[in-house]
Amino acid sequence: MNVPLQLDGLENAALPARPLQLAVGMFDGVHLGHRAVVASAVAAARRTAGLAGVLTFWPHPSIFFRAASPTRLIMSPADKVRALAALGIEAIITLKFSEDLARLPAEEFLPYLRRHLPRLAGVHVGDNWRFGRGRTGDSALLVREGARLGLTVVSVPRIELAGAPVSSTRIRELLQSGEISRANEMLGAPYAAHGPVIPGRQLGRKLGFPTLNLAWTPDLQPRYGVYAVKVSGPKAAAALPGVANFGLRPTVESAAEPRLEVHILGDCPYATGDEVKVEWLRFIRPEKKFAGVEELRAQIGRDRMEASADFSLR
Repeated sequence: MNVPLQLDGLENAALPARPLQLAVGMFDGVHLGHRAVVASAVAAARRTAGLAGVLTFWPHPSIFFRAASPTRLIMSPADKVRALAALGIEAIITLKFSEDLARLPAEEFLPYLRRHLPRLAGVHVGDNWRFGRGRTGDSALLVREGARLGLTVVSVPRIELAGAPVSSTRIRELLQSGEISRANEMLGAPYAAHGPVIPGRQLGRKLGFPTLNLAWTPDLQPRYGVYAVKVSGPKAAAALPGVANFGLRPTVESAAEPRLEVHILGDCPYATGDEVKVEWLRFIRPEKKFAGVEELRAQIGRDRMEASADFSLR
């Protein structure tokens, strides 16, 4: 995978001297709709020996407009970079969303980009993207202004799945309700957690089901419960099947923050300090408080058997 050039803001943005094809948007989740916009920019860059770039924003605009109830994000900035790099993006510009940007008239957005990015050749957006003061800018305005400035503007149609538009909002709802399989369909890849393995209380080992504890604190918390997962990292040639619990562990402690614990279905090569990726595949059951440790042990055994069926390991 290529490592994209990452730029913080547009001031003195030093990019390679190639025509820039720029996908623009928040891209939270890098779902199927986002992937179509990015693919448009990447394809145009390849046709023109250009540079495939992304312009995104941080923080989410809701921080500015709804400070008391901001939008919770599906992906961390680091995970978004990984996902965009895997799609062929070579440069990522993160623009701080500020009061000045919020007040920028929609008609001035493309001239603003052109001033800072003189090699800008094309802009690629989803056809429902809105921008500018009062969110008055749309793809039709971009096409009009692009023609005036000599810029190609591509408005990519929304992607629909099962008769409904793919959107970050819908994916957030699915994750919070535990509908991980449907969320993954819209994402175009499994929902994933990245993080280092950290020391735990060794309770899983005492119960006969040793677990990896991940340092992972998502902005948007998925539904608490048990999931079938795959785990990958540098110590295994392929992803390993597993079963994971994300939640507060009410049977054994009164935790203030949820934790992701993963039990590998087989030999586990990973240990404290290793960086791993956990891909969530299927929701098995919600988290619950059991009468005691023995009841918890029996349920974990059943969870293990159910997850094993997903990987034909029974």
